[in-house]
Amino acid sequence: MGEKVTDSEGAAGPGDAERMLVSDMVHIATEFLDSLPEKLYSRAVQLPFGDPAVEAERVRWFYTPTDHGGVPIGELSPRQQGLAMRLLASGLTRPAYATACVIMGLENVLDELEGWSADWGRERTRDPGLYWVRVFGRPGDPLWGWRVGGHHLSVNLLIHDGEIAATTPSFLGANPAASPLLAGTLRPLGGAEDLARSVMGSLRTPEQARALLHPRAISDIVSGNRARVRPGDRMMHLQDLFRGPLPTPRLSAQADRHDEAAERASGYTEQDHETMALTLEPQGVPAHEMTVEQRGLLRELLAAYTDRSPTPVADAYRRHYLVEHNLDRVHFAWAGSVSPGEPHYYRLTGPRLLVEYDNTQRAADHAHSVWRDPDGDFGMDLLASHRTEIPH
Repeated sequence: MGEKVTDSEGAAGPGDAERMLVSDMVHIATEFLDSLPEKLYSRAVQLPFGDPAVEAERVRWFYTPTDHGGVPIGELSPRQQGLAMRLLASGLTRPAYATACVIMGLENVLDELEGWSADWGRERTRDPGLYWVRVFGRPGDPLWGWRVGGHHLSVNLLIHDGEIAATTPSFLGANPAASPLLAGTLRPLGGAEDLARSVMGSLRTPEQARALLHPRAISDIVSGNRARVRPGDRMMHLQDLFRGPLPTPRLSAQADRHDEAAERASGYTEQDHETMALTLEPQGVPAHEMTVEQRGLLRELLAAYTDRSPTPVADAYRRHYLVEHNLDRVHFAWAGSVSPGEPHYYRLTGPRLLVEYDNTQRAADHAHSVWRDPDGDFGMDLLASHRTEIPH
């Protein structure tokens, strides 16, 4: 979190619970690394923490079907897989962990939906075994961290002196966004979509007009997988969301076709992308202009993102946004249709807050969502302050 989120009385979150959680996290990560043979260990851990090459990799993250760096779950033994999943669970609330597991399993559903024929240059493109685990530094050191990531999932944690210092970027996606079940429908991100639609739908007409960034939805989140987000950032295109250039002309041309199809579907021009660029000043309708009911919906929507962190951190965020002046500074903005099943996008901005959600691709059946701290993603603010304290 960088700067510790506080409750209404200024007290930090439940320190004992957080320290116990971090102690458990150290134990799990250590047991996981100790279980690996040398050839996997050398891929799973990067040392020393703070080395420029290690730091460059730590802040390199993805949400596309590319190599996320580390050791993939599919190459692990059952015991090692269990430890990897325990580590992932330790970095999330239980609902967030369950959502992450569903997202990983959706690779099998997407494979069937695409006729088992998707080909991004891997033996199996839609593979629930292609979720990578990587540890940065030695668990238990004053500074260390870890990442679990794969298609539509990226969880990044930094631990400093036994406390959780950063939990963003945090990305969850779902393709398909909705899948038929026996007597039901599976929508892993449905709550985050429905809550936002309820906020937008509850606004009066003049407020809806102020919240609307664009009448059509953009085809992806704007912040992309940048290590750091800044004002003026525009949506990244598909070729730039992979680990380096795609290895063959065929795959490069395929990425271009996918990107062009998404752009045609959105109807966006360069001016439209400029309109949707990130801004220094928050856009949309601020919470302080909302009714009590709308503010309640907004709090629950925020929790759908901040609960993507360990429970003590998530609880601190919930207390943080119960404080009226903290919630007041959050702005809500929308693009596209409000009708269910139609392409749409929304954005939450405020101090140390950027949330984006889009469900536009594949006829609004492919959702992306991300929670970021523009000042403290990856704990960059904390690390910057430490560097200034080091005598030269």
